[in-house]
Amino acid sequence: MKKILFFAALACAAASCTKLDVPVKSELTPDNFPNNPEGYIAATGPVYTQLRSIYAVDYWRMQELSTDEAIIPARDGNYDDGGQYRFLHMHTWGPDHPNVRSNWEWGFGGINACNRLISLFETNGAVATAKASIAELRTMRALFYFIMMDLYGNVPIISTFPVNGLPKTAPRAEVFQFIEKDLKEAIPNLSSTAGTLTYGRPTKWMAFTLLEKLYLNAQYYTGQARYTETVAMADSVLDRAKNIYSLDADYMTLFAPENGPQIKETIFAVPYDPNVAEGNHFTRFGLHTAVQAKYSIPFRPSIALSTIKEFWQKFNLTGDVRNNTWLAGKQYENNGAPIIIKSTKKGVDASYAGADGTASVDYHLDFTPELTLVRPATMDVGNDELGKAKGVRSIKFYPDKNANPNTRFQGNDMPILRLADVIMMKAEAILRGAAPTSVGGELQTADVLVNKIRTRAKAPVLSGITLDQLLDERAREFAWEGWRRNDLIRFGKFESAWGFKNNADVNKRIYPVPTSERSLNPNLVQNPGY
Repeated sequence: MKKILFFAALACAAASCTKLDVPVKSELTPDNFPNNPEGYIAATGPVYTQLRSIYAVDYWRMQELSTDEAIIPARDGNYDDGGQYRFLHMHTWGPDHPNVRSNWEWGFGGINACNRLISLFETNGAVATAKASIAELRTMRALFYFIMMDLYGNVPIISTFPVNGLPKTAPRAEVFQFIEKDLKEAIPNLSSTAGTLTYGRPTKWMAFTLLEKLYLNAQYYTGQARYTETVAMADSVLDRAKNIYSLDADYMTLFAPENGPQIKETIFAVPYDPNVAEGNHFTRFGLHTAVQAKYSIPFRPSIALSTIKEFWQKFNLTGDVRNNTWLAGKQYENNGAPIIIKSTKKGVDASYAGADGTASVDYHLDFTPELTLVRPATMDVGNDELGKAKGVRSIKFYPDKNANPNTRFQGNDMPILRLADVIMMKAEAILRGAAPTSVGGELQTADVLVNKIRTRAKAPVLSGITLDQLLDERAREFAWEGWRRNDLIRFGKFESAWGFKNNADVNKRIYPVPTSERSLNPNLVQNPGY
């Protein structure tokens, strides 16, 4: 019931188009065109359906599997899937990679849906009634464009519907300015209310936070630093919304199956539900079959997803509750009994060469951080019991006992922007040269800000934080939330070696324009290096 009002508001949501060359006819007619705020909210449903459709899977993979935070190795050929996960890890993807294509179609599908509804509302809607919804749609368009600019760099700017002619590629700096303009012009007409009625939809605070993220990355996106503006956007939330948002005392509740509008830290999230708002598959991909009973998982997980040893080792602060988001070492049932897998000597270790390989063995499940390969060419760790247990597993998005047993979708919402990020981005901007500012009489230096996050996590406070230390702190705080690639690029570390990856090609900072899109639109310019 936690999100019932949000989903009820989007009851008339329908799938939006994902290709610019496909004509779309509106489901809205003069007879059913919205004439009240609730009707406008319902009519915008396709935009939010589009956002959630692949955000937690295909988009997440682009942002995380290309970094040191997450990895899907093959296991005796299982989960190789044509090498697509290996290519993301190794930075050897090309313009025909399935996620490169799906994210492009998804992003411009969202932009197209926003443009279609903006055009309808501007043409047919009563100005006083439609103004707030148009502002929300422009903010959502800005979010989709931020995603596309971050992934692909130079992309077409499309702000009308229908699209007349084949759009041309625009420089990243122009896309940056387009996003900035959309957000600034939308803010006066966005709601300042946070809670059930606006959950999962843009508010003023979401727009300020997205601008903060835009300005923090401006040096990389445009070549011009905007750190003073980053701090100003942070203070727009920290000062003006100080009675609306706060750091939740229990870190794990932010990502639990029961999360939702009651979480006072979440500024903007993608709402998921195992039955009516599908798209969250963390438990399906990430957990081992042998922990199914312990976590009351109503389906068999597929053991594919884990993290890299060196990244997991960052979770080493004494008392830090974020350490508990990982499963490492020997595993135990809730009653303390060891989790035992009935197998054979050969089944536990496929390399076992003894004559008694079929002898029965009770194997105590042990998640080992090392991802040793048995077939380096295909990044394969094997599929014996030792192979299945290679890699630390995440339970940050805690298993949902009410997940759909058939589709394996779960109900944990996925935060995109939250107060902790507002705080951490402000700290980083100050370390990069912006002046500290006071909020509520408190002079907020980088140390003061980061220690707010550490105190909530029950980790030791620090003094004299450096940029490298702040990047590690962002790793601990935002692991698996879809920001690692963005962070590593901004810190100049995306070309570093990790796991089995040693490709230092700077062209991999942005993804290529898909071959399929260039065949449809010859005006699209391929990115360098592809």
